[in-house]
Parts: sequence; C-alpha cells; structure tokens
Amino acid sequence: MNRLFACLLILPLGGGGALGSEWPRWRGPDDDGISTETGWSARWPEGGPRVVWHANVGVGFSSVTVSGGRLYTMGNRGDRDTVVCLEAGTGAEIWRHSYPAPMAPHYYEGGPSATPTVEGKSVYTLSKSGELFCLAAGSGKVVWHKNLPRHLGTRIPEWGFAGSPLVEGNRLILNAGTYGAAVNKMTGAPLWVSASGPAGYASPVAFNEGGRRCVAVFAQREIVAVEVQTGRVVWRFPWATSFGINAADPIISGDTVFVSSGYNQGCGLIRFADDQPRLLWANKQMRTHFNSCVLFNNCLYGIDGDAGDNFGALKCLDWRTGRLWWTEPVDGVGTLTIAGGRLIVLSGRGELIVAEASPVGFQALDRAQVLGGKCWTMPVLANGRIYCRNAAGALVCLAVK
Repeated sequence: MNRLFACLLILPLGGGGALGSEWPRWRGPDDDGISTETGWSARWPEGGPRVVWHANVGVGFSSVTVSGGRLYTMGNRGDRDTVVCLEAGTGAEIWRHSYPAPMAPHYYEGGPSATPTVEGKSVYTLSKSGELFCLAAGSGKVVWHKNLPRHLGTRIPEWGFAGSPLVEGNRLILNAGTYGAAVNKMTGAPLWVSASGPAGYASPVAFNEGGRRCVAVFAQREIVAVEVQTGRVVWRFPWATSFGINAADPIISGDTVFVSSGYNQGCGLIRFADDQPRLLWANKQMRTHFNSCVLFNNCLYGIDGDAGDNFGALKCLDWRTGRLWWTEPVDGVGTLTIAGGRLIVLSGRGELIVAEASPVGFQALDRAQVLGGKCWTMPVLANGRIYCRNAAGALVCLAVK
C-alpha cells in the first residue's frame, strides 16, 4: 500500500523561487519517501492550503506518481480497475485504462493497493489479482499485459498483490511468489521466479551489497535479499506476524535493514554483513501495519498503530538503538513523507500536518483538515502541490508554493 523524503531547504512563504521535483514511483525517485522539493510553504492561510482541484478516482489505496506534468493513480468502480492519467496542475483527464478486476473488500474497502511506476515512456501497474500492465505513459495504450498467476504460476496472497513494481535495468521486479519475481520490462517475459508461494505485501527495495545488485523482499514470514539478475536468495531473516502480513517496506542503510509490522509484532534493525544477518535491536515502539517509516538524519519517523483505523501515534525512534525520542497522538492510522527536514503527515482521518523532523520533540508548524473518510495512502509533494487521497477515491490537489 502499498513506499518520505531527503534533506532540503524550505524557503519561507513568499521568498525565492521553487524548484519542483518529480515523483515517478511509490516512495519517490530514491525509494525512500524523501522529496527533493524546495520553495514550498509549511505555513498556510487560515482554513488550510488552497484547493487547486479535486477528483474521484475510484475505491482503493493506490498512491499517486507524478512525472512530466502528468499524475497517475488507480481505483476501482463496479469491479473494474481503472488506471487514470490526469494533468497534474489542473486535474483534467488525459486518459484512462479500465479492465475487469474484483473490488475484493476484505475487512476494508478493497480496490487496488499498488501504485503505478513511471519509467521513461512507460507506466507499470499491478492489480490485487495480479493483472500486470505496461502502458504508454502518454496515451494509455497497452504495450503488454500479463496475468501473474497464469504467467508465472504465483499464488494470489490473501489480501491481493500490494507491492508496487520496481524497475531495475531491463528488469521489472515484483513482490510475487515466495521471494519475488522478475520479468522483462519491455515484453513482460519471465526472467526468474523465486517460488510459487504467496507473496508478502511490501514493495521490493533495491540496494548494493558486496558488488551485487540485490532487492530486499519482505516475504510473508521473513525478510529476504535476492540477486536482481538471478533471483538467487543471498540471505534471509525470520520475521513473522500472526497472520503472515508484512506490508511496510524495509528500509536499508549501509549494511543494516529496518523492518516493522503490525499485529503487535513491532520493529527491529538487522545487520546483514557477510550474508550473515543478525538482530541488533527489536522493540514494539513502532508497529507500522502497512505504511513505511522514513529514515532521516539517523531517526525513524512513522505511525505506530494497530491493524485497523482506531488509533495511531506519530513517533520518532533512534535508528541505531531503537530508543523512542518522542510520540504524538494522531487521529487514526495515517502515513507521512519528509521534505526539507519537515514531516508531511496525513492522519488516518484526513488531517494534514506539517512538523519539524527532529528528535528534540514534536513541533507542528501548521495543520488542516483536507479530507474525510479513511486515509491510509501516503501524501505526495511534487512541483509545489501536495496530493492526498482517501479510500473512497477522493483525490485533492493542494497549492503549497
């Protein structure tokens, strides 16, 4: 549900020009949830930031990607998934592509969970039932289409496929099968499949280790590293919840990886040097059921919450030790990103909050109610605008230049 942002300078309201940034995939260009956006304002008029446009994109939890002046996301209406492309600045529809897909509500609203991935002239999307598309980014024309269960022999996990596609060279890496799979990004032809068991729900995360390009795959009951080229398992470490749900993306820094899960499993930091993973620390301070934390200046920021939407707590933990620096209640289990050393938090019930990203303590700079309903999807800052959506498909574009 499907992957918060790098350090940058925020100019004061009315000061200087703005440098826009693209957001071409889940969790941004560097796959870390950190935006390189500058010149945006963390101080808003009374009543909140100005609404530029709003749209309804259908039920689901797909976040947005922004590239080349276009916005891409997914939703479901009447058991049909729709990939929609809008003008990022106006909300005007450019194209849409629809296909039969079950809404599949399962103790929640249902609809697609993965986020479109844009690379060059292509956009890649994955449905809960495993419909994988490569579409022309400019027109929505189908370049190729594969059904993963039939094409790769992989099983659909209980809650459907949720990890967003990851482009690595000529490969498209997917959290499908027990420990991931890869297909040719130009044709969809299979390159490797780890095994046919049900997948986890996080997106694959690429990293370098010992001269090899690897991906970390958060499987149903363990965190696993596999080689991008071959799919060979390099190392694995057990990490199981009561229901086999690992959904928040792993975070890698150096030779360590942070993992966190709900269902009271908690979080931990694992060192994987020499392909021999060992646990450095673990606690229950951060139970991120589906939304990933963000690592910034050796601090982890995220929403600790239960499996539903009843409560949440915004927390700051020390990366090296797991020490809790501070906690702040939020309304419902929401999500966040980081830009310019500041948190951009969307609560589980649609309150948008900007706060300093600092271990010293929680300090809100501004806040506004921007949506209603259930908001489990990460907000995105791109080109002076913040995009937020809820489960019902309400998508709002807010001006923060």
